[in-house]
Amino acid sequence: MLTNLPITVASATVVLELYRERWQVEGLFLTVTKNFECEIETLAYPRAALFSFSLALVTYNILATLKAALASVHGVATIAATVSDFYMVDELQGTYRGMMIAIPPQYWQPFRTMPLAELATLLKQLATQVNLKRFLKQPRKSKSKTPPRVRDPKHPHVSTAKLLSPG
Repeated sequence: MLTNLPITVASATVVLELYRERWQVEGLFLTVTKNFECEIETLAYPRAALFSFSLALVTYNILATLKAALASVHGVATIAATVSDFYMVDELQGTYRGMMIAIPPQYWQPFRTMPLAELATLLKQLATQVNLKRFLKQPRKSKSKTPPRVRDPKHPHVSTAKLLSPG
């Protein structure tokens, strides 16, 4: 690890710890950018862009809370390795729209004043009923190896530069 920080300011261990934590932030921005569309196309409205980004961060906090509830029941390693942010966000967006239509606002009021410990217990209880198979990451397919090029001595390769160069 190379750095221009003097050893009196930060030791190598501190720098490495900070670098490792940086990747958590990078992961957050990747999720926010891909799943919550935090970047608007136009540059003409900086306040709108800031508002959109702020909403995406708030929504990410909701996703992180739900993943923490799932991790408390199913295990941190299981959730990190198998659950797709994309599929969770897609499910939340679709379900939320339907719930706002089908369930009157008075049923949502208790959540506003619910003590944090009670909400955590409820989320944990609901997490036991989640079918994780609906949110599995898609496994990456192994790359197929490109077949080796066959050289034909009768038709050797000639670079474009050689063809264009005079004499």
